[in-house]
Amino acid sequence: MTSLENGAGALACASGMMAIQTALIAALMDRRKSVVAANAMYGATTSLLTKILEPFGVAVHFVDICDLEAVRAKIAAVQPGCVVMETISNPLLRVGQIDRIAELARAAGAALLVDNTFATPLLVRPLELGANLVVHSLTKFLAGHGDVLGGVIVADAQHKDILGSLSRTAGPVLGPFESYLTMRGIKTFALRMERQCSNACRIAAWLQSHPRIERVHYLADSQHPDAGAIARLLPAGLYGAIVSFEIKGAKKEDVFRFMDALKVVVRATSLGDVHSLLLYPAISSHRDLAPKQRERMGIHEGLVRLCAGIESVDDLIADLDQALKTGSIP
Repeated sequence: MTSLENGAGALACASGMMAIQTALIAALMDRRKSVVAANAMYGATTSLLTKILEPFGVAVHFVDICDLEAVRAKIAAVQPGCVVMETISNPLLRVGQIDRIAELARAAGAALLVDNTFATPLLVRPLELGANLVVHSLTKFLAGHGDVLGGVIVADAQHKDILGSLSRTAGPVLGPFESYLTMRGIKTFALRMERQCSNACRIAAWLQSHPRIERVHYLADSQHPDAGAIARLLPAGLYGAIVSFEIKGAKKEDVFRFMDALKVVVRATSLGDVHSLLLYPAISSHRDLAPKQRERMGIHEGLVRLCAGIESVDDLIADLDQALKTGSIP
């Protein structure tokens, strides 16, 4: 992982959330106990910041990470010790300008921590763009077979020794068998990810014209609000394996019927497997957030998130089509 992310050192942890927590501790060790965080992230990361770090005295400030001027103003106002963001946000797939945010963080004496799980090192390497710490859920694309629970932190030279110290004193380390399974998965990582990106692109294009779909969120969309950043930061033709879409007029019970009708796509609260996986953010990845907070983030009642697997894309499209016809609202 140190090599894949072009870092100075890495620490494999027992889960993705342990990786994020340990990386935050490393970032704040000798800095102001203040964090500027993206206002749209994985729900558990938001909960970690507000329900665990804040009660321990860490000031947490949220900002639209895709609004560079808002980020600049927030960093100037609160002078944080750490800035936290995702390369590709979960689940609405927004893309912040990592290199320019890294400059703002560095000028303020803050560390930049980036969750690179959705993008993987195949699409983006945040340390090369100026980030200080990068985290991944190894459970997802890197191990890639749905049989590992793990996380990893990759650090620059400034934070490498801090991670080594934390590995001994806090004990977050990954077990040997999980490490073996992850190393096995990484051998086929590039092949799998390329196929998954290709499948997702085809699915997103098909969904765009489906009469039961209100909106599709995918990085290849020329109308994406972050199209400029995507074109600048991501390699051509590789837009990730995640497609989020909103079913027109759907309430929770309609989404459940749609999901129950799926036969090839697996209903599961994960991503990055060789199988295509679909979840309902309102009751899974962002279930800990209040309904009004989800609505402010754009996570509406009809939104689902699909991670394309390596199956035949024609089979995946046929499955989604029959489920939309038979399982969702008339």
